[in-house]
Amino acid sequence: MESIRQKQVGELLRRYFGMLLAEEGSLIYGRDKLVTVTGVKMSPDLLIAKIYISVYGTENKQEVILELEDNYPRLRQALGAKAGKHMRRVPQLEFFLDDTIDEMYRVDALLNRVNDEDKKK
Repeated sequence: MESIRQKQVGELLRRYFGMLLAEEGSLIYGRDKLVTVTGVKMSPDLLIAKIYISVYGTENKQEVILELEDNYPRLRQALGAKAGKHMRRVPQLEFFLDDTIDEMYRVDALLNRVNDEDKKK
């Protein structure tokens, strides 16, 4: 169960990291991909932030995560510049792929296919 402070810091980091990706994301992973921060989960000591990323516009979504990890020092420093006045320490960042939207489209396609088969009968 997340504490209120964990939720507050997670939401703060989600907003600031989203703004950071909007400003500098095209320099990291290119202009042809749309990357969205879907959520941030904080550790109880607020020293680790698990950032969940949703990627559109490419089949190789893990490549974007790897590019973010390659630019980790730059991203953490820029995040510290944006959110530093709200926090004592900028947490360590861990990036995870959020494929919830992809799963939703897959289930929707399966349900549509079942519905079409039922109409044919």
